[in-house]
Amino acid sequence: MEQLQYISQGKTREEQETNIRKALDHGIGWVQVRWKNATEKELISLCEASKRLCSEYQSVCIINDHVELARSIDADGVHLGLDDGSVKTARSILGDHKIIGGTANTLSDVLQRMNEPCDYIGLGPLRFTATKEKLSPVLGFEGYRQIVENLKEKSHSLPKIFAIGSVTPEDIVPLLQIGIYGVSVSGEITRQPSLITEFKKEITHNEVFR
Repeated sequence: MEQLQYISQGKTREEQETNIRKALDHGIGWVQVRWKNATEKELISLCEASKRLCSEYQSVCIINDHVELARSIDADGVHLGLDDGSVKTARSILGDHKIIGGTANTLSDVLQRMNEPCDYIGLGPLRFTATKEKLSPVLGFEGYRQIVENLKEKSHSLPKIFAIGSVTPEDIVPLLQIGIYGVSVSGEITRQPSLITEFKKEITHNEVFR
């Protein structure tokens, strides 16, 4: 599983698609299509285009929230928020071969996601981010450390946890040292797609921590 995920951003369909294309041009291997304020027609159109683009670039295409839409366009999977329906239902619709990710903010959320089970967990936020409305309480590095230590104390094998929330390339080393698997990035990559190279370099050079 890729360790760097781009969560799409943009106020219009054109902005979204342009940002996704730029990320793919700069080597992103995993795109999560996320557009909360779109009309149904606009979202379907964007997801269809994103799936085509990701297939062209041989990248993973995940749809945020919309399980039936992910199924209809044969996306690689879906990412579910804590209020976006059950993993069990999504699995019955998409099948065992698709990726299902889930959001978490607390140790309790992480344990829930592990029990469901998700293929990966988006845990955050690391720090304040303006990208997401109704932001959950900020974890910081210490919050991640406490959750990982709690899991180890309970003799759980660590799930694939992705840090999210204004993550920068400089955060990779401390996050991997803690035991975080990867990172999901939106604003930083949208503003500067060339940072994808920096993120990948940090991850590759420091995989020894994983």
